[in-house]
Amino acid sequence: MTLKPFTSADADDAFSCITPSLTRFMSWDPPASREEFDQVWRAWLLTIQDGSDFVFVSRSAVDNQFLGLVGLHRAQTENPELGIWIREDRHGNGFGREAVTAVADWASTHLKPSSFSYPVAEQNGASRRIAESLGGVAVAQRADRKYHAVIYQIPPQ
Repeated sequence: MTLKPFTSADADDAFSCITPSLTRFMSWDPPASREEFDQVWRAWLLTIQDGSDFVFVSRSAVDNQFLGLVGLHRAQTENPELGIWIREDRHGNGFGREAVTAVADWASTHLKPSSFSYPVAEQNGASRRIAESLGGVAVAQRADRKYHAVIYQIPPQ
């Protein structure tokens, strides 16, 4: 797997993989149109440029197939937030853990946070296992719009 910051060249691949079933455990819903998604990713480019938020594209090292996105939100704070989504037809292959680990490693070296926050839907066992594999401990809960969330605190890697 490879990771690189999101660019406009990644927009078609990302948009084609966003489905209602993929986003059932996300705090956001699928964009209603390509135009709506274009507004979203254009905002990402600005936050990547200013270093406040990062969205990384994960691709297969074998064939460069788009795998998903990894977010590092509130990057300049003591407790940045990690987030991940992997395209549905590639679930269960360890790409999520590999991608989150790589971003946490990079951020630990370059940004030196005291810890990471990792909110996850209580019912999303795969994402919960990612947090726990990185030493994450559930420290809070909250009711989000779509689901009940568990907030993990992950130590720097």
